[in-house]
Amino acid sequence: MVHSYGGLVYHDVIKRRHAEKAAEVGVDGLILVAAGAGGHAGTLHPIALINEIKKFFNKTILLSGCLSTGNDVASAMQMGADMAYMGTRFINVKESMADEEYQKMIVESSAEDIIYTAAVSGVHASFLRPSLEAMGVTEDKWKQSKKIDFGSELDAAKAEAKAWKTIWSAGQGVSAIKETLPVASLVRQLKKEFIAAIKEQQKLLEVYK
Repeated sequence: MVHSYGGLVYHDVIKRRHAEKAAEVGVDGLILVAAGAGGHAGTLHPIALINEIKKFFNKTILLSGCLSTGNDVASAMQMGADMAYMGTRFINVKESMADEEYQKMIVESSAEDIIYTAAVSGVHASFLRPSLEAMGVTEDKWKQSKKIDFGSELDAAKAEAKAWKTIWSAGQGVSAIKETLPVASLVRQLKKEFIAAIKEQQKLLEVYK
């Protein structure tokens, strides 16, 4: 249906089986959600994931997971991705509708504050530790493999809807996020960092060619 009006379809995948199924139905590209990404992330290292998918998929590959700077974008392309895909970094922009406390928590967090757990939705995903703890989801609970009944098991939550509103997702790329900028300013910064990173790689070529 998307192709009928000239649109393109890019599909999230975290493992080869998902990628093969998407390729079979003719997607235009794959978004490889590597370990450390926000939301429903995978568990594979980005280099391993890219190499695995490139064995059989020759269309557009986007890499997602822990990308917050222009240097990260350059690194993704150096690893073999055609494009880089950022999620968490754009939570912290002025135009975002994210709660200010959410943005503040991202700025104050490090990669070690990202918890990969199935306790919130029943499917493993990455969440900010302080937001889990604020809802009463302690380490013993986030280590569970089953979904928590937020209506009865947690005193801090009366309903799952409230839990989703106050338990916030983010990726390990929070380590590089230290401010909230307008989108235009962030894009200019990313471009500047990307160009600088490419120039540094050019210097390496001169050393090792």
